[in-house]
Amino acid sequence: MSIFTRRHFIGSIGALGAAGSVPGVLAANPRATGAMTKEITGIEKEAASFANPLRLPGSSGLFGVLPVSEFREVQVVRSEIEVLPGRRTPFLAYVVESGGKKFLNPAILARRGDEMRVRMINRIDQPTVIHWHGLSVDSRNDGNGLKVVPPGRSMDYDFTLRDRSSMYWYHPHAHGYIPQQAYHGLASLLFVEDDDESALRKELDLALGDTEIPLVLQDREFDAQGRLRYAPTAAQSFGGWVGDRLLVNLTEQPFIEAGRRIVRFRILNGSNARNYRLAFVQGGRPLGFFLAGTDGGLLAQPLRIDQTFIAPGQRLDVLVDLREADPGLPVTLASLTFDPMHNEGGHGMGHTGHAAPPMAHMGHGQHGAARAAEPSHPMAMEGDARALMRIDLKPSAKYERRMPTALSSLPAVTASANPPRRMQLGHNDKGNWTINGQVFDPKVAALSVQRGARENWLIENAERSMPHPMHLHGFLFRVIERLGSPATVRELAGAKGLLPQDLGVIDTVHVWPGESVRIAIDFAHPHAGDQDYVFHCHTLEHAEAGMMLRYTVKA
Repeated sequence: MSIFTRRHFIGSIGALGAAGSVPGVLAANPRATGAMTKEITGIEKEAASFANPLRLPGSSGLFGVLPVSEFREVQVVRSEIEVLPGRRTPFLAYVVESGGKKFLNPAILARRGDEMRVRMINRIDQPTVIHWHGLSVDSRNDGNGLKVVPPGRSMDYDFTLRDRSSMYWYHPHAHGYIPQQAYHGLASLLFVEDDDESALRKELDLALGDTEIPLVLQDREFDAQGRLRYAPTAAQSFGGWVGDRLLVNLTEQPFIEAGRRIVRFRILNGSNARNYRLAFVQGGRPLGFFLAGTDGGLLAQPLRIDQTFIAPGQRLDVLVDLREADPGLPVTLASLTFDPMHNEGGHGMGHTGHAAPPMAHMGHGQHGAARAAEPSHPMAMEGDARALMRIDLKPSAKYERRMPTALSSLPAVTASANPPRRMQLGHNDKGNWTINGQVFDPKVAALSVQRGARENWLIENAERSMPHPMHLHGFLFRVIERLGSPATVRELAGAKGLLPQDLGVIDTVHVWPGESVRIAIDFAHPHAGDQDYVFHCHTLEHAEAGMMLRYTVKA
């Protein structure tokens, strides 16, 4: 059950939206404020019972921080960890042994210009491969799934980290196995630093794992023994698997302590299919925060907002000034209510002209409704108002740093004068998602572009559809405009329909039903020869169900 019903909330937020042209800022409307206060009060009541310390990156173990120079051999293994208190959960992990320490899913720390030279050894009984999500590398090192590593075999990666500073991540990409391998644990973080990043950390006195905290948002479902449950039906494969319990850094109902200062949260949506509408709240109201960066690094300057969406595969770099908070109350990271738009009008027509399959009307969060939830763990349906993490404020040393006015020299958006290349997202009548009417075929390059070309792509989602976070391998890009956005998006949009995270450099863009998004891509790269990449939905089950295409960059 939702803490605050979706129908009531959607009916009450007509006046919520952009203040001027700044996306993600709430309008001061009394009716909207009353509805929001009631919802947030319920979220804070939920968070009050959170009792599990958040897992943080340390010097070893799960999410241990490892310099890229020590990331030389990684084994993909079956292991187990304690996710739920007192229960052992079988788990897939990237394991590294270095300096007498063991690391599970290490958080890799590198600097722009460093070399990544690592051998991945596959110790599980399925093919796998590592995709370095967001990095602009040659296709041999990209881990796009066109070549995979069989059980018992290995693969050597060797490339230079050329991208802007940001929090990237790595995960499996063997077609046919991507959702289940990621769901069962194979994912972690890769931090790339440069001069802009170093300056920000110095200016705000930030320390990774203390005042700079990575947050990996995931949803999972467990059986009575604490084992992960992943057994999608045809309908759930079509819709995308949504677990009924929410985790942050593999911690359910987490809390942290923080001083009254500027704290940086670097957030990844590592869920298979769930979207979140993120806000920091306290005392029945949103606590404003600053968006500092997106998938591909820092913005030109911080952007003050109250809330924003984050889709699977996307990252947000945010700064929260806890000196603005009431020192006597905790702050809660929450996902606010929104309409998830799960196959609305399910039997309608897609871009392909075919009727939606019979299962399409089923929202992908509905699989959990068939079983009873534990009283202390209400089922987390997508779009419900839910607490994600509680932040308890503690006394701290005097802190006089100020929010910086500039963060980076963000490259300007360069739009092509040529007509855009159209990417139509739809489905066929066989339970498959499609791009331009086609289901993924790894043997066929569906399109080619010339090295150094600058193109605009117009990504058009069918109205009778679902949201699709579209991820491009090999290149970062910029968003130019959104057209035909649904109300749930327009509420948070600014000029040209852009959402807050659209203002940065990104690798994954969220396209809602009925919406068209125009992006600008520069296909310049330093690699020799033709390069093969993929473009796909990062709702992982959608990619497996066909919403992926192979493309070639011609030398």
